[in-house]
Amino acid sequence: MIPLTRRNAARAVSYTRQTLPRPARLYSTPTKKLHAEEALSTSGTSQEFPSYMTQASTSSAPRTKAIHDDMHDFLHRRTSYTILPAPLPDDVATPASDYFFADSPTQDAVAIMDACLHGLQDVPRAKEMFERLRETRQGDPILESRVYNLMLEAYLEMATNREEINRANWLEDAWQLYNDMEHGRDNAHPTANTYAIMLQAWLRFNPDSKNPVIIGGAEVHDPVSLLRNIIGRQISPSLVVADRAFTTDEEANEAIKALSKAAVQMGLSSVVSELGMAESLGRQAPDPLEDVPEVVPVMKAKTPDLEVKHLEDGTVSEVKAQGPIPAGEVPFNLEILRRHLSQVILARRVLSEDVALRQKLLEQSVYNVAVERMKHQAEMLDKVGLPSKGLQSNNLKAWMWAWHQKLLTRIQAELENLIVEERVIAKMRQSSARQRKHEDIMLSPFLKLLSPEKLSLITVMEVMHLHGAGGVNDGMKTARALLSVGRAVEAEYKAEMCKKNKISLPVPTLMPARAGDKSIFTNAGYRDLYARRVAARKYMEDSEEWTSEWSQLIRVKVGSFLVDCLMDVATVQRTMTDPRTGEQIMEEQPAFYHQYEYLRGHKLGVIKFNPAVAERMSKDSVAETLHPRHLPMLVKPKPWLSYNQGGYLYNRSWAMRFKDSREQEVYLRHASDAGRLELVFAGLDVLGSTPWRINRRVFDVVLQVWNSGERFCKIPPAVPDEPEPARPENMEFDNKAKTVYIERQKMWQQAKAANHSDRCSVNYKVEIARAFLGDTIYFPHNVDFRGRAYPIPPHLSHIGDDLSRGLLLFDEAKPLGPRGLRWLKIHLANLYGYDKASFDERVQFVHDHLEDIIDSAEHPLDGKRWWTKADDPWQCLATCIELKSALDLPDPESYECSLPVHQDGTCNGLQHYAALGGDAAGAAQVNLAAADRPSDVYTYVANMVEKSIEEDLEKGNKYAEVLAGKISRKVVKQTVMTTVYGVTFIGARDQIERQLKERGDIPAEMCWLGASYLAKKVLASIGDLFQGAKDIQNWLNMCARLIAKAIPEDRLVQSFSENPTTTNKRASKSKGPRWKKEQMTSVVWTTPLGLPIVQPYRAIKRKQVMTAIQTVFISDPNLPSTVNSQKQASAFPPNFIHSLDATHMMLTALECRAQGLTFASVHDSYWTHPSDIDQMSAIIRDTFIALHSSNVLKSLYDEFRERYADYKVPLVAIQGPLIKKLGLTPESLGVSVQDAKLLTESTEEVEEEVEQEAAVAADEDEDAELDAEEEEKPKKRKSKKIALKSGEIEKRLGGKFVNLVDLLPALPEKGKFDVNLIKESQYFFS
Repeated sequence: MIPLTRRNAARAVSYTRQTLPRPARLYSTPTKKLHAEEALSTSGTSQEFPSYMTQASTSSAPRTKAIHDDMHDFLHRRTSYTILPAPLPDDVATPASDYFFADSPTQDAVAIMDACLHGLQDVPRAKEMFERLRETRQGDPILESRVYNLMLEAYLEMATNREEINRANWLEDAWQLYNDMEHGRDNAHPTANTYAIMLQAWLRFNPDSKNPVIIGGAEVHDPVSLLRNIIGRQISPSLVVADRAFTTDEEANEAIKALSKAAVQMGLSSVVSELGMAESLGRQAPDPLEDVPEVVPVMKAKTPDLEVKHLEDGTVSEVKAQGPIPAGEVPFNLEILRRHLSQVILARRVLSEDVALRQKLLEQSVYNVAVERMKHQAEMLDKVGLPSKGLQSNNLKAWMWAWHQKLLTRIQAELENLIVEERVIAKMRQSSARQRKHEDIMLSPFLKLLSPEKLSLITVMEVMHLHGAGGVNDGMKTARALLSVGRAVEAEYKAEMCKKNKISLPVPTLMPARAGDKSIFTNAGYRDLYARRVAARKYMEDSEEWTSEWSQLIRVKVGSFLVDCLMDVATVQRTMTDPRTGEQIMEEQPAFYHQYEYLRGHKLGVIKFNPAVAERMSKDSVAETLHPRHLPMLVKPKPWLSYNQGGYLYNRSWAMRFKDSREQEVYLRHASDAGRLELVFAGLDVLGSTPWRINRRVFDVVLQVWNSGERFCKIPPAVPDEPEPARPENMEFDNKAKTVYIERQKMWQQAKAANHSDRCSVNYKVEIARAFLGDTIYFPHNVDFRGRAYPIPPHLSHIGDDLSRGLLLFDEAKPLGPRGLRWLKIHLANLYGYDKASFDERVQFVHDHLEDIIDSAEHPLDGKRWWTKADDPWQCLATCIELKSALDLPDPESYECSLPVHQDGTCNGLQHYAALGGDAAGAAQVNLAAADRPSDVYTYVANMVEKSIEEDLEKGNKYAEVLAGKISRKVVKQTVMTTVYGVTFIGARDQIERQLKERGDIPAEMCWLGASYLAKKVLASIGDLFQGAKDIQNWLNMCARLIAKAIPEDRLVQSFSENPTTTNKRASKSKGPRWKKEQMTSVVWTTPLGLPIVQPYRAIKRKQVMTAIQTVFISDPNLPSTVNSQKQASAFPPNFIHSLDATHMMLTALECRAQGLTFASVHDSYWTHPSDIDQMSAIIRDTFIALHSSNVLKSLYDEFRERYADYKVPLVAIQGPLIKKLGLTPESLGVSVQDAKLLTESTEEVEEEVEQEAAVAADEDEDAELDAEEEEKPKKRKSKKIALKSGEIEKRLGGKFVNLVDLLPALPEKGKFDVNLIKESQYFFS
């Protein structure tokens, strides 16, 4: 039971792998079968036209735009593309490919080097690996300047504190490496950090210092020489003296004096002035009232304004004061200097230390808080006389504390043994004459990055949080557990390195007003946005210590070591009563155990929880398993400064969630570096800076329901309440009865497991909400690979289910006003399920139920419970409470409301299709065209299916008898929605089966067969309803199919050579034509905001890794593989449409911020205050019109022609129906009639046709985790006849190809629908 008292000092902080929450609904709100037509008309209420619509009588009057013309102009410009070479097959290596796509062995070597340098664990080994990488990967971007600086810093530290005997050698290495950087030998150039380190080396060991060292093997640079180089590279000297390399005020002050003296000798008065300014700034006492406005103007010393000049890459080239510098008030302080510089360099206000302190404590003290809470629980048990051993308790915290203590001891012992073993192995290999191809991965350097106590806590918390992950009841897949623990160790190490350096954190700035030159959609505004971000990114990068990315192999090995130790030591004591004797039996059992299970026909290794532990997970507090990366923030998220800098202050986050695709990461990085993602980053900052708070009144009701343990409004019961199916007496003799019983028993077991999983999920939400009661919270956002934005915290956010949304309010409240009060009522009707009536009818619906609404607000649990019958009950309750509070006032319109009100698109995917194709019929079905009432395509199809079932019912169809009268719009909704995405019969059947099971009134054994029957009916009923959308979908599908078969021109010689030059002997022996191995081209396109979208679908290649628990197979993102052409083709239409709805949302978010509106979104559902709905609605319409008036499909077609201009398609790859679909002739292909006939009649293409599960692609789980042990499906067999025909085609046409751009089909003909008419539709988003 969860007590109602608030948590004290420590926030609930938790640990798990980051998962993507699925939206609770796909498009519009589910609707009950309430007949809007029969509703009473609104008495005394006339039709009110919102501000964005013209009155019927003044339709000819000119319309005003809700957005500035700058956005229209921006969207009509040609988008800058990010074009990179395609990855190469795994048996080919070129310098260009190595430059863009680092292989896993190289990544492993860099990670090992980083681990060896940490704490100076093994600098000689790091040096050896570094020099080897310099030889083999010269000029590789993986060896950036920060890596060189890290080596310089390690050499200097070795000379200063570790090996005084070899001091001269280490210093010689440092100066030699610096000289190499200065001369540009490795394409790594000195930075401010480089010069700060080398200035330190001079100050510590110059001939006049306390410890002079004579160096003969390398050129040593004095301050004059260093300053000359600093000026030559246009680096500000003030940044050098404020660099993180200086750790004491004394050293920084000495550096200022040394450079000032050198500047005097060189006659550089401007440098003398700049260094004098830096020294004076370091003496300025910080003003505690800096951000507090004065009550009465007073005279006080003011810090001078600073002017900063930047280079194009963001490097600060000069800092100078504008005005006199006051005399210093305190002794020189390095931190004060850094703070002054950071404020002016970041070009924005810096987060004050006291404001950041709570968030910093939340992020950095997670493990300390967890261990203190578990320790406190154990001590409390001791005080009250309960068993001292945690294992004898039934409390989860006590168990975790006992496991932690045992695991800590075990890790310490195992680590000592591991170090000894690795030393022995290293000596044996050194004595061996055999040359090593790759660096051996030794675990001890990685395990020593964190303390054993922290390793122990990470392992316990991560494994506990993975409970039920990946579809495994009361457990998890072994590979997922190992990867998650390894990834958690890596993340914590990087967070520690980030916290190590006291970096000033920028505060997100408000978007500039849309009027004037500063609009971000103008050239000047965009360049200003880019310049400020690049300067801030450069400063932040230089302020942080470099860390390497780990490969999957390293993560698995680290995770295996820790999880294996945990499984050995973690136990629980279970007590059971002997049913015969009544005697109590006590036994100590493992808390976790390993076994194999079959999941979807595949054998998987899983780690299971002991039943006692699994039971407690759904009952006890789970705060100890939560990590800050799964929680809201207490301050505004860090602005997105780069593709991997933003969101949480210290825990590293990425702007995009990758699906095991190195290609996506490379494209994102290059687009970011080229300044093409400014509006995407700005949009994410807008979404993340929206303040929220917990709805206390709804939370109190939720807590009461949770503690009761009963099933109530989507909160599952503590004990499953569904009765077990009765075993039929004739089961042994009646096979049909047996089959029915087995099916019902299976469904009962699944429901029981789902109940437990749902209970655990709700537990997390309640815990997090309780922890943040009374706080202002924020949700940092990032995007999936299609550009759709998601909050990073996975458990409680507005993108979650009805319960999550009901628990959240905007932190800011605004007066309702007359329109806001009306929209609040409409919002309540929508949530209840009465959302397909007119707006007036919805308002009247609320008026008719005012008594129920007031009762719901005053007596939510002991009243009539009207709100519980709503489609979204918890959001309905929150709205009832707000509406009742407003109506209690003498003037309801003055009520300060903080409830978000939604504007949802009507099947938004179809809306985009209709706008793209100018499809008037489709536009009318999805409310793009004006109408008196909202159109509902789902109900239309459901009624058609119901009518067809009634006809079958008269014929005595057994399925019709079961399903008659039960076809609601919810049953057909997902299938209708995904029809235009290419959903197949099998996909439609599975969708409908899920809906039939949820109804609960259809026998279990009839669900699958009934779904098959209904799928045929639904697909037949849809027919030509969306023909315009179908044409566009087919065009997108065809383009993707051709692109996936294309080969870059420069690879043609290699692909058709008989003896290709390979780097992998095994790979060169692969069967089949070479051109198939060269098909590495993904479908890539650019959104109107400049975000490159890369489809990640490739053939699955896995690496076998031996661990102590089991052999696991992991997919290696660095291992290139051929594209999956079928998946590339089937997923492209939905992914493209999702990239458009993501663009529409970002444009709306940016414009809402520019106009001062609070904004949040769940894909195609846009939220703001009730009083601002009309203003937001106008913005929604105008941004949609601006987007689709820019001829999106023509832009995509032009991009394909430019991006794939030099790509060729082998003739043998376009056999069978594909030739007919493209309308190709022998002349266009350049082949004889006989060869063309041979290609046309081939069945090769037919064989490639697989089930196109676009329903899955439409809303794929964007979880970056991999199903590591999932095996590939067995390949289809070919008949000998087909094989012979394919061989003949290969022999005759194997060396012929055509230009890809010549094969691209023409754009579908566009219809007559004018997208500007959306202005007239009040139900477009409603």
